[in-house]
Amino acid sequence: MQDDIDHVLIDRHAISRRLDELAQAIAVDLKAETKDGPGEITLVPILTGGIIFLADLIRRLPIPMQIRVMSVTSYPGTATSSRGASIEAELTKLPDDLSNNHVVVIDDILDSGNTLRLVKEVIQKRNPISLRTCVLLRKKIPSAMEFDVDYFAFDIPDEFVVGYGLDYNDYYRNLPDIVTLKKHVYAQT
Repeated sequence: MQDDIDHVLIDRHAISRRLDELAQAIAVDLKAETKDGPGEITLVPILTGGIIFLADLIRRLPIPMQIRVMSVTSYPGTATSSRGASIEAELTKLPDDLSNNHVVVIDDILDSGNTLRLVKEVIQKRNPISLRTCVLLRKKIPSAMEFDVDYFAFDIPDEFVVGYGLDYNDYYRNLPDIVTLKKHVYAQT
């Protein structure tokens, strides 16, 4: 795997430092919102790319919360660009009613905005008290920069990246850094 890496874009130490800051901002906002009003905090990670981000983020959140997962496919197999977002119902564990919930959707990367747009639409129909979005990476492209995201950890160039939960053909998720791959690794697709 290491031989496939072109360069490290964001190392594990920078990720850790930024997650400390991000968790603090989210906690402050959610504590303020639930201080005098009703509501439970529900985090909705988008599988599978968001699981490592979620795991590290929730360990830093000093607030009671529950987790409900959604599975959305937009980069099937060896694709390096979005093929359109679709929800995989059998893996999605959202209750029909979220009217007593402050929801934060957690995703790995924002590029086209199609995944978050779809997920927000599905969740809004369940009537949450509030709905926020949090992404690990936001690509510096118009579709991503114009999308209204509440929290993001890093802006990145328009490059295909893997590691820290992000994959190519379901591999490389376990890399602790966010990296680019050598072109020959994915050039055949």
